[in-house]
Amino acid sequence: MSAASTETSAPLPTAGSRVFFQAAPGVGCVGSGPITGDDPVQKKQGKVTVKYDRKELRKRLVLEEWIIEQLSELYDCEEEEMPEVEIDIDDLLEVNSDDERASKLQESLIDCYKPTEDFVRELLGRIRGMRKLSAPTKKGL
Repeated sequence: MSAASTETSAPLPTAGSRVFFQAAPGVGCVGSGPITGDDPVQKKQGKVTVKYDRKELRKRLVLEEWIIEQLSELYDCEEEEMPEVEIDIDDLLEVNSDDERASKLQESLIDCYKPTEDFVRELLGRIRGMRKLSAPTKKGL
């Protein structure tokens, strides 16, 4: 038996027990109460905000979930077992024509033994009108 397993002095928590964390004095999260002291770094962090276009992010997330679902069907396996397939939406959006986008997608799906034309057509329809995600903009430094 290893030494690490015999050094445990505290009893293990039971299934119904809860764990609570207590912050050290003067340390806290935004909204958890006042922070004592005049630390300029703490004040500066509170003023920095990053603004994302939530609507675009939500569309992108829904699209990525749909892509994973479709790839699972095309490859007849779960996400964890799926071969490495890289579909970069921003990369596709940089391409000017649907024909070029379709050929890029077909290159990514070269190892798929099922027909991929319907998937490619549907994906191209879904990304139409989307825009490339830019880096977040920072406000108020």
